[in-house]
Amino acid sequence: MGDVPADKGVCTDVVIRAYRKCGIDLQKEVHEDMKANFTLYPKIWGLSRPDPNIDHRRVPNLMTYFSRKGTAKTISDKPEDYQTGDIVCWNLGGAITHIGIVTDQRSADGKRPMIVHNIGSGQVLEDMLFDFRIIGHYSYP
Repeated sequence: MGDVPADKGVCTDVVIRAYRKCGIDLQKEVHEDMKANFTLYPKIWGLSRPDPNIDHRRVPNLMTYFSRKGTAKTISDKPEDYQTGDIVCWNLGGAITHIGIVTDQRSADGKRPMIVHNIGSGQVLEDMLFDFRIIGHYSYP
């Protein structure tokens, strides 16, 4: 059903697993919304219908879902605008997107919130909020 082993994964898996721990199954929620509103979701992958095994693991789909079912928040360069639990999406260059969660931990200088994410080496907690261009900022219950 689209899950990979707990010691594996990509950036979207960090978000999916965090919400599962809170009792929210984003795999199910995203799939149901895509089934009912497929035309509102990106057509980047050439699909003609939703795929419950992968749709929740694509950043642009999560961005659409959070915009529809959560709250799209202002994108800014002010650290104080990013609250614990907020979801942030970045463009890493070209068409490569990334997603992470704002935590209650602070950077070494105390100025920025740390982000939990996975950019290829497993889940990490890092001071990287402003390392890439932010393209989405959301809150979701």
